[in-house]
Amino acid sequence: MTRDPSSDSRISAEDIRRRKGGVPIVCLTAYTYPVARLLDPHVDLLLVGDSVAMVLHGHATTLGASLEMMIAHGQAVMRGSAKACVVVDMPAGSYEASPAQAVAAAKRIVEETGCQAVKLEGGVDMASQIAAIVAEGIPVMGHIGLQPQSVEKDGGYKIKGRTEDNIAALFSDAEAVEEAGAFAVVIEGTMEPVAAKLTHHISIPTVGIGASAECDGQILVIDDMVGMTVDRVPKFVKEYANLRGAITDAAARYAAEVRSRAFPGPDHVFTAASGKDKT
Repeated sequence: MTRDPSSDSRISAEDIRRRKGGVPIVCLTAYTYPVARLLDPHVDLLLVGDSVAMVLHGHATTLGASLEMMIAHGQAVMRGSAKACVVVDMPAGSYEASPAQAVAAAKRIVEETGCQAVKLEGGVDMASQIAAIVAEGIPVMGHIGLQPQSVEKDGGYKIKGRTEDNIAALFSDAEAVEEAGAFAVVIEGTMEPVAAKLTHHISIPTVGIGASAECDGQILVIDDMVGMTVDRVPKFVKEYANLRGAITDAAARYAAEVRSRAFPGPDHVFTAASGKDKT
């Protein structure tokens, strides 16, 4: 199937906004063309997350993502999808300094990838950036709660919503993101009752990750979901497959056959008698 990134049948940010309180929104991350092709028929939204820095590039945190990295992976996901709303993360350092910086980075992402929206982390502190990007006609997805780009500042990955002060701050962040014009907001790593209350408190869809089943949608990192994560798997992840084991087994069998000269066999080589012309 040929993918048409500009297809009118693609789900828009406004379509996602209208899903508030309806059938839950299905979201997964995607970073590559083949994975985007596989996921596209099943999801509503594909997030080209800055988690790509950790998942595919081996960085310790998402802070290793660059604007160029996000654009390259965004282009691949757009080529591999035709239906899903594609959202590209704005990496750390590309938007925090000022609304003008945020607008410039968002415009570059959209212009160079053709994606439907961008995502950035922050609430009250990033409301001006969200509003400025939205004013330029670019849909923005917010991200509150545990914010991976702030992991060094926070001293680690800390679950949010444990104290009254933090709960109040989360509600202020959710309201600020909504008022700034975001079409949806990710709530990550937040105590379940708090995430549920936030979902019912604001009028835009919430997408949970380590949050609550009450959220308007859910998202997981694709490599976590299919059992490709080689280090610690987060508590909130459910593995729907074990590709880690399948790949390990396939590599071991391949190595054994190469060493024993069982591969390649007659079916995998070209001979005059075979008449094969397959590459």
